[in-house]
Amino acid sequence: MQKKILNNRYELEQKIGEGGMARVYLGRDLRLNRRVAIKALHEHYAADVTFLQRFHHEAQAAAGLRHPCIVNVYDVGQDGDIHYIVMEYVEGSDLKSLILRNGPLPINHAVAIAEDVAEGLEAAHRIGMVHRDVKPQNILVSPAGEVKITDFGIAKSSLSTALTETGVTFGTADYLSPEQARGFAATPRSDIYALGVTLYEMLTGHLPFTGENAVAVAMQHVSVDPPPPRMFNPHIPPRLEELVLVALSKNPDERPASGREFAQMLHAYRMASQDATIVRPAPRSSQPRPAPGPMAVAPAGSVASRTMLPPPRSPVVTQAPPAGGGRDVGVFLLGMVFIGLILGVVYLAATGAFDNLFQFSGGTRPPPIVLPEPTAEPTATPAPEMVIVPNVVGLDERAAITAIEGAGLLPFAELPRASDVVSAGLVFDQFPPATTVVTASTVVTYVVSTGPEMIPLPEVVTMRGVDAEFQLRSLGFQVQVVSAPDRLSAGFVFRTEPAAGTPLRRGDTVTIFVSIGDKVRMPDVTGLAEEEAIRRIVAAGLTWSYSDYQGCDKLGDLCDRYAPGVVVSSIPRGGEQVDRGSPVTLGVRAP
Repeated sequence: MQKKILNNRYELEQKIGEGGMARVYLGRDLRLNRRVAIKALHEHYAADVTFLQRFHHEAQAAAGLRHPCIVNVYDVGQDGDIHYIVMEYVEGSDLKSLILRNGPLPINHAVAIAEDVAEGLEAAHRIGMVHRDVKPQNILVSPAGEVKITDFGIAKSSLSTALTETGVTFGTADYLSPEQARGFAATPRSDIYALGVTLYEMLTGHLPFTGENAVAVAMQHVSVDPPPPRMFNPHIPPRLEELVLVALSKNPDERPASGREFAQMLHAYRMASQDATIVRPAPRSSQPRPAPGPMAVAPAGSVASRTMLPPPRSPVVTQAPPAGGGRDVGVFLLGMVFIGLILGVVYLAATGAFDNLFQFSGGTRPPPIVLPEPTAEPTATPAPEMVIVPNVVGLDERAAITAIEGAGLLPFAELPRASDVVSAGLVFDQFPPATTVVTASTVVTYVVSTGPEMIPLPEVVTMRGVDAEFQLRSLGFQVQVVSAPDRLSAGFVFRTEPAAGTPLRRGDTVTIFVSIGDKVRMPDVTGLAEEEAIRRIVAAGLTWSYSDYQGCDKLGDLCDRYAPGVVVSSIPRGGEQVDRGSPVTLGVRAP
């Protein structure tokens, strides 16, 4: 490309990337003589004043971020129609390319990258910024292993609410949090969710959700549980899998509360996994050696389970007998004779020789040893009492407790929840289910209904009609679309029935009115005097352009129906929808 210099300072050398919002160039800051990355907005954004205000505001806010794991923003400016951001240039590759090139990353490497990203997000969240588009494409990894988050171009500052278009959902569908997919505002925990998807992809080489289009993927983020990562990579330790799935919780309140908390959880896992693989050094010879014991095995979740061997035994040292060793030999022979005598006595007793000896000597035989009668078998442990779980669904809480306790079981109430089928105050769920046979004193949990869930209708006015319809359907509403003229641009919602904020149940119908453009209806002015026709045309928002005075030679039979000075036709015709301000030509019978 032909080199271009922005504001006599930033030289564009070559394009190194492109996205939906901007192109990224490798450039040079001629004033400070350093390499930089320059992001230039696409030309069609230059005419969108609201977008440009937000772009410059957020770029200036991002320039205030300073963290080792965030790409520095040096400058933001404009040169003619080119609006640009100047950033730190990071050599290396984006994380998505690494995954596509190498497949799943080594487990501890993936965890370390996620830990760095979490720390960087924490720095942004502390100053009120939410990234809203965390994904591997926006994470850079240098050859030295440095990790940098980039592309805060759609990040939202807490100071910029008024400059952000209502209802607009940013982010890539593959990494979109459930609350963003449902059209709600992104929060720091939305970034944690996207990081959880990224960690999932680093560990498995797969995305948790795929589909034919972005809408299908977004709907899975809202309502489908992700496949366990170990299904794709069985080498992932269960404890790490649990951390990933916690970050992917549908409910934001069940995710780590902050980037710092998630980073600490990942760091604790890494340290534990490293400690589990370390073989302790042998004690020094000056220290007493412990007695040999059973082999200690490293935990199964370690990277390489290693066996801890007992210390080697001391060698057996044989000594020559002393000079007077004949005495020891005599003791040995005497012992052997004694053992022989004992064996002989046992043999004689076994063959009955002692019986004959007692008879010959006139002696009496000692009485036989009478063994006690075997006692009865020990009494078996009594079987536990078994009871049937009663059905408490549909009962009020007091009746449910009475039924559970009456069966010899223990009631436990979970937090009340909404139910679309059971009235408020009645039990709508229990565990174990009714008719289950359990031991006495088993705990039976039950849930009391708070009634149908009432969902405040979100504000979708000024959203594109297709986006508004998707958001409302994802909340469980039926949607009716009515196309009508409005001063809002064509394709955007300008009104809803009922109005935003109205509490509704799932399944209720919401009507959205989508603009077909700023159109007005041409009034029917045929048969009116020319002056009255012009007045009505102007009142309708149109412009009178020209009156064509026509004689009877042109009007034919119409000449007898209309008096001179009366309108006989119009272009456009009465009843047509036309753009506001369109010119109108009248056909008038000539005097």
